Amino acid sequence: MTEHALPQTFEPSDTASAVEALKARFGEAASTGSSVLGLHRRDESHHAPFDPDIVVFPSSTEEVAEVLRIASRFRVPVTPWGTGSGLEGGAIPTRGGITLSMARLDRILEIRPDDMIARVEAGVRRKTLNRELRDTGLFFPVDPGADASLGGMASTGASGTNAVRYGVMRENVLGLTVVTAAGEIVKTGSLARKSSSGYDLTRLFVGSEGTLGVVTEVSLRLHPIADSVSALAGFETLEGAIATVIDIKRMGLSIGRVELLDLQTVHAINREHARGGPLALEPLPTLFFEFQHALGESDPSTEAIAEIVASHGGTPLRWMRGADAAQVIWDVRRDAMGWAERERPGSRSWSTDTCVPISALAESILGASADIAASSVPGYIIGHVGDGNFHCIFMMLPDEEDEVHAIAERIARRALQASGTATGEHGVGIGKREFLIEEHGLPAVTLMRTLKAALDPLDILNPGKVLPDLV
Repeated sequence: MTEHALPQTFEPSDTASAVEALKARFGEAASTGSSVLGLHRRDESHHAPFDPDIVVFPSSTEEVAEVLRIASRFRVPVTPWGTGSGLEGGAIPTRGGITLSMARLDRILEIRPDDMIARVEAGVRRKTLNRELRDTGLFFPVDPGADASLGGMASTGASGTNAVRYGVMRENVLGLTVVTAAGEIVKTGSLARKSSSGYDLTRLFVGSEGTLGVVTEVSLRLHPIADSVSALAGFETLEGAIATVIDIKRMGLSIGRVELLDLQTVHAINREHARGGPLALEPLPTLFFEFQHALGESDPSTEAIAEIVASHGGTPLRWMRGADAAQVIWDVRRDAMGWAERERPGSRSWSTDTCVPISALAESILGASADIAASSVPGYIIGHVGDGNFHCIFMMLPDEEDEVHAIAERIARRALQASGTATGEHGVGIGKREFLIEEHGLPAVTLMRTLKAALDPLDILNPGKVLPDLV
């Protein structure tokens, strides 16, 4: 077994017997090959990798239940795995044991256009679902950037650029199929749009990051594809861009998406354009807009937004005419950090996010910008600022980790002081556990521990994630 430091509450496990039992039951779908283990040792975060002892690829909810029963019998940790696109280490098997891949649970079970509902297995990716929905006039709006699995998105409480209009995973998950630590199959929720029946188990599991149960099926709320137009504007100052968003929200103007790019991000986009990239921007802090159900430049709501932009030192709105042109800016928004990482050979990205009340957005972002300016580590600010959420991404070299950790800690604590959260959409995973008591208070975290102990008394479900260690 891979050796890891274990908290005092974790009892020794019989990993060798569990591996033998899994291989006997699942054959080639249970692998201890070095290449397979290596592919499941880290996610997209900066956190240190750990090898699992075995990776299992179940093909049904019933097979997931069998894996959990074996894991429970031998007290072996189980780490669920979607696509490995997480940013806080939630899928890293820090205590070895079993990595449970959802890759073969990839069936779209049901699409009900009249009800605007889809049922999918946990391994279905969001882009796959939206391609299947294309001819229905519907789509699933939650877009975290990566082509993540829908089970993983439910488990982390994912969000993204569309959250300001459509909400996050919690608002868009109607029900789940979950396997407990004991291998029992539980169905939560229903296909009704609302219910006042019993405890809300669906939202207990959404965002629990595999620490309370393993999600195997998800029932999703779909939405009509809306007509939309996109535009962008640059600003003399970062303050002006933030003030524009606050005024748009305060006036109740309808907007689909609004994304902030700080000056360093804009410079990275322009350097990529010089190498043949798709978009050149004025060298100014920039907002990307998407207006839905709007007529474009002559629509009263977009005219009002253009006036707000101008009042805060913004350039005239630059309209991205046509679907292809509009898609360019959202592709650029997604790809910009990859371009920035390539500019510093040997670096690895450290991405942190927070979310604050809109009234605290300026103080939080400007404070983070000052932290970045005072550091020698290149840093970038981008964000779904329409709902108070923003990201700081650092391109750090190996010897800069302590410096980046200190900056990320200041950014998180600034958000908490503003009655915000240390993680808006990345999840807690490994990286944000240290803030849990400070954010929620000891009584709330104690209640979380009680729930964890009740549902997972052997502490085998993604141990070492979300809840801070007992001290």
